[in-house]
Amino acid sequence: MATLNVNGKDLQVDADPSTPVLWALRDTLGLTGTKFGCGQALCGACTVHIDGAATRSCITPISAVAGRRITTIEAVGADRVGRAVQAAWVKHDVAQCGYCQSGQVMSATALLKGKKAPSDADISAAMAGNICRCGTYDRIRAAIHDAAGQLA
Repeated sequence: MATLNVNGKDLQVDADPSTPVLWALRDTLGLTGTKFGCGQALCGACTVHIDGAATRSCITPISAVAGRRITTIEAVGADRVGRAVQAAWVKHDVAQCGYCQSGQVMSATALLKGKKAPSDADISAAMAGNICRCGTYDRIRAAIHDAAGQLA
């Protein structure tokens, strides 16, 4: 039994310590907003925040997050930056199929929490590990710039 701090709540997870955070979130805790994409940390669909840093949950074992704060897409809008990113996503109609978007939003939010006015190069670097099979990269970039402007 492990205790995970997820979205500000201490929750009990009955799983092997090597279980990826992704499966603890989805299968044990019922938080299905975080998506399984590749299982190898290559696509970014499973991105969550661990102590504020964008982290691929598909390869992060629950044993590595004991005593750390996990934030998922279900709670990212609880603060000003997450709300601004989500609003910009809607405004710029970023999602097409939507499957990758929770990971995209999580990475964008982590970027804006660390860099208030990111350049295109900053955005490219921060979002490089997030794949959008629909190709909405231009809208993603525009939404991040818009959210940054709203937060300024």
